[in-house]
Amino acid sequence: MQNSILLSNVNPDQFTELITNILKTQLDEFKKELQNQSANDDLLSREQTLELLQINASTLWHWTNKKKVICYKFANKSYYKRSEIMATLTPLKK
Repeated sequence: MQNSILLSNVNPDQFTELITNILKTQLDEFKKELQNQSANDDLLSREQTLELLQINASTLWHWTNKKKVICYKFANKSYYKRSEIMATLTPLKK
């Protein structure tokens, strides 16, 4: 009921501007989220993954064999998705 009272005091041009601003804000937030997702979906080489996680090669090999992390292979090279690596990390409980 309160919204209808507020909208009754708004002329059509103001209403159009209000809707446009809301849509622009929502679209900008969506773009930022999409850019963050695409930035996190890049493929990391085995060496980059080792550096990111600060682990040695045998640990990564064990995690891959235990299916803790997913490995993608192309031309005998191993790659890992950054988003999947970050998703497997779990915060410590305090």
